[in-house]
Amino acid sequence: MTTALYLITPPRIDETFAARLAEALDGGEVAALQIRLKDHSRDEVRALAPALIEAAHARDVAVILNDDPELAAELGCDGVHIGQQDGTVKAARAIMGKDRTIGVTCHDSRHLAMVAGEAGADYVAFGAFYPTATKDAPTQAEPGLLTWWTELFELPCVAIGGITAGNAAPLVEAGADFLAVSGGVWNHPDGPAAAVQAFNALCR
Repeated sequence: MTTALYLITPPRIDETFAARLAEALDGGEVAALQIRLKDHSRDEVRALAPALIEAAHARDVAVILNDDPELAAELGCDGVHIGQQDGTVKAARAIMGKDRTIGVTCHDSRHLAMVAGEAGADYVAFGAFYPTATKDAPTQAEPGLLTWWTELFELPCVAIGGITAGNAAPLVEAGADFLAVSGGVWNHPDGPAAAVQAFNALCR
């Protein structure tokens, strides 16, 4: 089993970010990009996202939009990631269609993950595994949760929350299918491309 990198945008960006994203994506293998612009309005996301989608698709990277199935469908994203307060998998599926990806935040809950899987989610996300400045994380998850999930279920699992190239090894060893990373790439001292390279080396 291999673990893949699931890159998440910073919560706030400007028009120059598309070039920075391209630099990161050119640093190595990235399975997916989540556009998570929490500090922007819906109209701002609508304006900023197309350049990011273009950069990702040009490199065969799937694009997932956070929280908003309707906007994800409108923008032509490959999927949507929903939290526990963002509606149901069924409602998102009705908007996105059967061929696009729907991921669900499940915090540290085995029950929420099983419910999401039964509802037809394409992946479940567990976290936060480490302290994170990107969002207020209500729960802390342990690596054993990933092992439990991967031993029982085929549905992919994503590890999220404060993950860097320096602390990700236990999550890879525990069986995470994807590492969802934001600050660990964008705040890397040697730049985002170097961060992607470091994660790729770890995930082999």
